[in-house]
Amino acid sequence: MKAYIIQGDGGIDGLGFVEREIPKPGPGQILVRLKANSVNYRDLMTIKNAAARGITGSRIPDSDGAGVVEEIGAGVTEFKSGDRVVGTFFQDWPSGPIHNRAMASALGGPIDGLLAEYALLNERGALPIPDHLSYEEAATLPCAGLTAWNCLIEAGQARAGDTVLLLGTGGVSVFAQQMARVCGIRTILTSSSEDKLARARDLGANDLVNYSRYPDWEEKVMELTGGRGVDLVVEVGGAGTLGKSVAAVRVGGRISLVGVLTGGQMDPTSIMRKSVCLQGIYVGPRDMFARMNAALKHNNIHPVIDTVVDFKNAKDAYRLMESATHFGKIVIGF
Repeated sequence: MKAYIIQGDGGIDGLGFVEREIPKPGPGQILVRLKANSVNYRDLMTIKNAAARGITGSRIPDSDGAGVVEEIGAGVTEFKSGDRVVGTFFQDWPSGPIHNRAMASALGGPIDGLLAEYALLNERGALPIPDHLSYEEAATLPCAGLTAWNCLIEAGQARAGDTVLLLGTGGVSVFAQQMARVCGIRTILTSSSEDKLARARDLGANDLVNYSRYPDWEEKVMELTGGRGVDLVVEVGGAGTLGKSVAAVRVGGRISLVGVLTGGQMDPTSIMRKSVCLQGIYVGPRDMFARMNAALKHNNIHPVIDTVVDFKNAKDAYRLMESATHFGKIVIGF
């Protein structure tokens, strides 16, 4: 099979395109022929900073992929050859709170990922693809989709009538917008692009803030909420935007923190004074993924895909991610 591997700190250009033996599934494993991958910012950072993330040898990148079961190992009962499946970000987090064993099972980091023609997944590290989704659409779900669901619905506890602030138009924010719309949740979405803001409005965003025009966008958010602040922020920016998010959230509100896009520091005093619940979100477990898939199917939600890049040109997908010009998800097709 053909696969890409991270080779030291060579970055995107240093990705190796290699031939490997097609693996055989062991007990409790399934062999999946990949049909599509999707790219997350985490994948880009892993490729660009491999050594800093503890990757010293070759590693197949990418956590997200979907395909068809080719072969099953001994004892597998949930899947059979020919089933359409999507991998879970963590191969060992079936349910409950996150734990160290789960952290060590993240695809494309501690263990090989899915940027290859074939991959072995744990039986409990995959789910059936919802009938209404293509392989390309399903490949966008494991990281960005489930992160958005967790940030908004499960850990975020947003309900109909709440107001949620979404930063930017990457995969997590666009997924959160789609989910919020069907749940009756008001959204305020930020971007520096009028074109992206227009596309977000088409997805149902209620209020739009161009942060190029309003550098102090937290003040605009407060204005839009009558001085109260939003109930929840899906914070994908990181340290550089967290202070503004704290300023924009209501007293006693929540911030779901997932992003590391920007650097910086902030004084935590305002978090204390406003009694803000600041929660770190690292994707979610398998049973949560299944609940999200049921909601996507019930509401006929299709992920927003910006671009599909051919497997042989996979490096271009990371360059597009690096440019930050995309809207929604970037997919690699096989």
